Amino acid sequence: MNTRSIRFRLTAWYAGLLAGLLLLFGIFVYLTLEQFLEKNLRQSLADQAQTIGQTLIANVDQSGDAYVVNEIEEHFAPRITGRFVRVSRADGSVLYQSGPPKNGSFDPSHVPAATFNSPSWREEEHSGEQELLIHAGPFAARNGNRYLIETGAPYDQVERVLRGLLLSLGIVFPLIVAVAIGGGYALMRRALKPFDDIATTAERITSRSLNERVPESRTGDELEKLSVSLNRMMGRLEEAFHLINRFSADASHELRTPLAIIRGELEQAVQARELTPELRETIGSTLEEIERLSRIVEQLLAMARLETGEALIERTRLDLAELAKTTVEQMQLLAEQKKLQLQFRATAPVNVEGDRFRLKQVVVNLVDNAINYTPAGGSVSVSVATSTSGHAVLEVADTGIGVPSEALPQIFDRFFRADPARSRQLGGAGLGLAIVKSICVAHGGTVTVRSADGEGAVFRVELPLVSSDQREESRT
Repeated sequence: MNTRSIRFRLTAWYAGLLAGLLLLFGIFVYLTLEQFLEKNLRQSLADQAQTIGQTLIANVDQSGDAYVVNEIEEHFAPRITGRFVRVSRADGSVLYQSGPPKNGSFDPSHVPAATFNSPSWREEEHSGEQELLIHAGPFAARNGNRYLIETGAPYDQVERVLRGLLLSLGIVFPLIVAVAIGGGYALMRRALKPFDDIATTAERITSRSLNERVPESRTGDELEKLSVSLNRMMGRLEEAFHLINRFSADASHELRTPLAIIRGELEQAVQARELTPELRETIGSTLEEIERLSRIVEQLLAMARLETGEALIERTRLDLAELAKTTVEQMQLLAEQKKLQLQFRATAPVNVEGDRFRLKQVVVNLVDNAINYTPAGGSVSVSVATSTSGHAVLEVADTGIGVPSEALPQIFDRFFRADPARSRQLGGAGLGLAIVKSICVAHGGTVTVRSADGEGAVFRVELPLVSSDQREESRT
């Protein structure tokens, strides 16, 4: 998972925000419920003390102490409810005190007696852990005697509810966050899918496929605005590329005739007998430069037509291994003149579909480039095979001077020469590899290079193989 992707970051921010809000909500609910339960417990204890006073203590002189005790046990059942009840007289004697509750959570006999001057509310700690909330309320009977009614309850009644709430929140909140993360990621993935489609289409668009457009989402939002803007930009780029290629093609085409005329005139002039040897040599040198310029113009015109799709490519099914082998045999003499060893390797036929003349030009340019930049005594090897990815692979390797690492990204650019001085001596114009790339792209293939300065170079061409279905169709 890409942690830098917008999808991941939005999901993380969403999940973090949700988790933070849930945590704040849980704290709010916990504190609110704690306050509510404590307030409710205090109100219950105060009401209980008030009820005991009004219904029992008020008429204690008529009903008697035993009746009060029995009524408290019967109606308030401290043993069962787990609450604490104690009724004391003004002289400090105890009229009634509840016994230990069923669960034995506290011992009432260990609860200190209160006085009439004691606060109405206090907390008593029992056994070092249990806390009792006790309400002490004075009450005067009709006969004028004063009593102190104490009612209390352990805090664990509140704590049990709060622990249950914490347990529920501890189980529910992670589930909510997990579902939110999963749902948020799915929603983000769906919402950002159009961006993936735009990126995929944009990656596929090259200078030869500028007519393609990214998908436009008719949603009326920023995504539609982005896709429309990108398509308009593609349209402007397509128009600019067409203008550039058209200019290159038109300029090259228009230069062919003047160059041919100049060459003809100079060839005719060099035949004149009255020319001095120095002038004849100058005209000969000029003819060589014009010939070189004519080749450059022809190459530029060929590249412009290939890149604009105007060049007619006769696609036929052919054996790339056989084509490369024949071409290498024809170039053996050139290698022998430089005292180089030119080898060819191929184990089986490799069928591709393409223009025989153009593909032969690829082999010629690559082999010629390897021969030119390999010193005497070196070797050049050409191999044709099939790759595991289902492509025809042509490799031309040499033991020459290699290509500097900083020049590798530009090696297939027009007019680029890693060593301009030497390239000019060899008659190169920096267009051979650019033409190779244009031909490969026109055939749906690629060309790459592996090299280091002084360690030779390996040029690798990959072209689509002819499938078995296509071969069956060609037989029928």
